[in-house]
Amino acid sequence: MEIKTIKFATFTDQRPGTSGLRKPVPHYQQPHYTESFIQSIFTSLGGVAGKTLVLGGDGRYYCDEAVAIVLKMAVAQGAKLVLLGENGLLSTPAASHVIRHYQADFGIILSASHNPGGKDGDFGIKFNLAAGQPAPEHATEAAYAVSKSLTEYTIAAVELPPLDKAGSYRIGDTEVRVISSTADYADLMETLFDFPAIRAHIAKHPFVFDAMHAATGPYAVEVFAHRLGLPQKYLLNTKPLPDFGGGHPDPSPAHIDELKAAMAADEAVVMGAASDGDGDRNLITGRQHFVNPCDSLAIIADNHALIPCLKTLKGVGRTMPTSRAVDAVCTARGLNYYETPTGWKFFANLLDADMIHLCGEESFGTSGNHIREKDGIWAVLCWLNLQAATGKTPDEIIEAHWQRYGRHIFNRFDYTGLDKDKAGEMLKAFETQLAKMIGQTVSGLPITDAGQFNYTDPTNGENSPNQGLQVQFGPQARVICRLSGTDTRGATMRMYVEYWQQDVNSAPALAGTTSTLASMAQGMMNLEHFVGRSQPDNIV
Repeated sequence: MEIKTIKFATFTDQRPGTSGLRKPVPHYQQPHYTESFIQSIFTSLGGVAGKTLVLGGDGRYYCDEAVAIVLKMAVAQGAKLVLLGENGLLSTPAASHVIRHYQADFGIILSASHNPGGKDGDFGIKFNLAAGQPAPEHATEAAYAVSKSLTEYTIAAVELPPLDKAGSYRIGDTEVRVISSTADYADLMETLFDFPAIRAHIAKHPFVFDAMHAATGPYAVEVFAHRLGLPQKYLLNTKPLPDFGGGHPDPSPAHIDELKAAMAADEAVVMGAASDGDGDRNLITGRQHFVNPCDSLAIIADNHALIPCLKTLKGVGRTMPTSRAVDAVCTARGLNYYETPTGWKFFANLLDADMIHLCGEESFGTSGNHIREKDGIWAVLCWLNLQAATGKTPDEIIEAHWQRYGRHIFNRFDYTGLDKDKAGEMLKAFETQLAKMIGQTVSGLPITDAGQFNYTDPTNGENSPNQGLQVQFGPQARVICRLSGTDTRGATMRMYVEYWQQDVNSAPALAGTTSTLASMAQGMMNLEHFVGRSQPDNIV
């Protein structure tokens, strides 16, 4: 076996964002670019010699090439064992479980999550550590530090074995073990939920699931069809495709027309669900009500005793932009709750310390302490278990929740493709105004607090400053602004607006309140002056 050392000119743009290094596919296809980032990961983790790593991705364009690169580099550098999903496919939650289940040292996940795929789409690489958690900031910064001075990598010039079916192969000193992409994950789900009750429920009330031609397709077939008996006609777009069938693998109301049409065509269907590119996000909808992810987290927390894996609930975590709906539940239930920055990696320490068993974010991510990633299918199973235990539809469940806790009306306003420098200048200028705003009244609401969200990890005291700007209007409302950490083209500013109303009957009339507050914030930050925009590109 020939081992080659390849020299190259250092890359300076390999700093991971919120969830790995995401770039347009052509950027990754530059000579040596992928190899540089993989070598940076390997080196920052102390090398791979004698170690076990997990490898897989969401099946998007360029995954096959990247799998081959990682395998050949791992072989060249003396890895003991590489666990690879069939055809290189592993959803992000499944990868987290496989890392934990096989006690691997780390994992490489090839995905850009909900970003578009195809040859002109996006690609991403991230790495997870031994507990299955996304690499925390100190680890990603270490990889970035290596990349800034890296000038060579080693790779094996070998032919790879077939990767499309389970089997074990030896290449040099490395065992390459191709495993079922779905079996270990599906086995885990059976231990967490009441599958007999769910099976009986969906025999009468089937649901529709849209896999969006992404990673969750095979998992949906295995879990929902093979193990729970859901007829496969209710499973949409289950074949993973490199370009996601030309669609956008983002489970949000803007991308579920096919799902809604399938629900409308069958009166027995009371729920629809979807997941994203790598299977870590989820969308839940009833026939009448879309379930906002913030409400979904709160409802699962409120009814946790009905879900086997959540019967004992130590606490709940939510990201700072996520609405305070779950805070109200935790206060009523006497549960601890924690507010973290955006990024699932911030939940990992809380989970490891057994301080929380449930966590979620407004961007369609929900999960428990069974893995260290968000988990789309797990969240769908939570809702199926709730329906099986209560006999209620999703619409009835959410209406009952609003009646008890009031309604946290929530919207996210996205401003995409901004000039990054100008967007940064705008937020910096806005920040200088915040302290002066306290005590002022806007749209009849008094500003009670304003400033940066700075986070201190309660498990280790580690500080993560400057995680987003907040304007608080007491318990009634909030406006939050931050730049996204998952962009590949320009900058995206996200504005999150929350308004709480106890009287559910008047809530529909207040649906425009979030837009009013967003317009107010646009004016306060001089949005049009700095970035030339007067309206958001997307509202969720």
